[in-house]
Amino acid sequence: MDPLGAPSQFVDVDTLQSWGDSYKDELNSNDSTAKTFQEDNIRSPFLYNRDINGKVVLWKGDVALLNCTAIVNTSNESLTDKNPVSESIFMLAGPDLKEDLQKLKGCRTGEAKLTKGFNLAARFIIHTVGPKYKNRYRTAAESSLYSCYRNVLQLAKEQSMSSVGFCVINSAKRGYPLEDATHIALRTVRRFLEIHGETIEKVVFAVSELEEATYQKLLPLYFPRSLREESQSLPYLPADIGNADGEPVVPERQIRISEKPGASEDNQEEDEDEGLGVDLSFIGSHAFARMEGDIDKQRKLILQGQLSEAALQKQHQRNYNRWLCQARSEDLSDIASLKALYQTGVDNCGRTVMVVVGRNIPVTLIDMDKALLYFIHVMDHIAVKEYVLVYFHTLTSEYNHLDSDFLKKLYDVVDVKLVIFGNYEGDTRGI
Repeated sequence: MDPLGAPSQFVDVDTLQSWGDSYKDELNSNDSTAKTFQEDNIRSPFLYNRDINGKVVLWKGDVALLNCTAIVNTSNESLTDKNPVSESIFMLAGPDLKEDLQKLKGCRTGEAKLTKGFNLAARFIIHTVGPKYKNRYRTAAESSLYSCYRNVLQLAKEQSMSSVGFCVINSAKRGYPLEDATHIALRTVRRFLEIHGETIEKVVFAVSELEEATYQKLLPLYFPRSLREESQSLPYLPADIGNADGEPVVPERQIRISEKPGASEDNQEEDEDEGLGVDLSFIGSHAFARMEGDIDKQRKLILQGQLSEAALQKQHQRNYNRWLCQARSEDLSDIASLKALYQTGVDNCGRTVMVVVGRNIPVTLIDMDKALLYFIHVMDHIAVKEYVLVYFHTLTSEYNHLDSDFLKKLYDVVDVKLVIFGNYEGDTRGI
């Protein structure tokens, strides 16, 4: 009700039925039967979880009408897109929203930016830009769409938001197949709630009548409402269910990295303590934050007392921000299509494995500075944790032979815990 007693057009998310409450199964309430069922059936990678289901809402309606902490607006990179979601948000938020958006100076594909909600019931609006879909760049589009959902949720977490209302980010005019996009949306939200569920109370998927059927069909795969539904949904999960965060991973690119190739597992276990005893204290936690042009020159200045550690850190941070801004402002789709850099999974120690395939980089035909920018863009969120970088030199020729300067730049940019530059022979997909 508004102050004059008239019915409000806005909808409080707390009044909406959760996904978990939309289905009842007696199997869940019978402990002994449920235990037997779990033992006798293969479990899904997306387990039945009553608490997570209680946080999720599927609602047919206009996301702009939701009364929650933040709603999501899907737009273009200049944040001026005219689609049904954006137009409704702009109309209800009032003219102040346009003025606030001008201060953001646009938004890159896959990023998320925040404004006030102004006249909306929601306190904030999180703006994001979904990818344009082309089948030849499908992998890049999948990664960008994942980034949209992940960055929205991460921003909500950082701002301590209790509830988020999602529109369908992949707008029809950008050509992304609805069912493919829904798989990415649902599994990304599911994995985020598994890890950070304590920070968010409600996630609402606001859909149109055309989109509702697809969400109704796919929600049970990622948010099964009972043990029985979990079991029934398992055969319908796609081959690619993403990594631990829901990020797309191409199955045939997954490889296994051994700590000491050629050594037996027994020998590896015997030498484990010795290997872990290496002093890695000089390695920082985030390589890109310490990028610099001439390492030897900077170290010389430090030794001469002309440049303090604090000043050096600030300089590295400025360099990093400049490179990353440039990477996000460039159209790097042509470099992405080369499939020369990708994430393959994790090694035996649980570290993310990134692969550089030398034969896929036609050094005489592409701008190598753009290749480096693409590398920075992809590695930005990877370098936060320990990872492995592998370079495959197999089948390279004079046309795709990376020179030492480029590899040195990669080494300077990336703070590696373990780097393997090898000359691997044969089919790299089987390693």
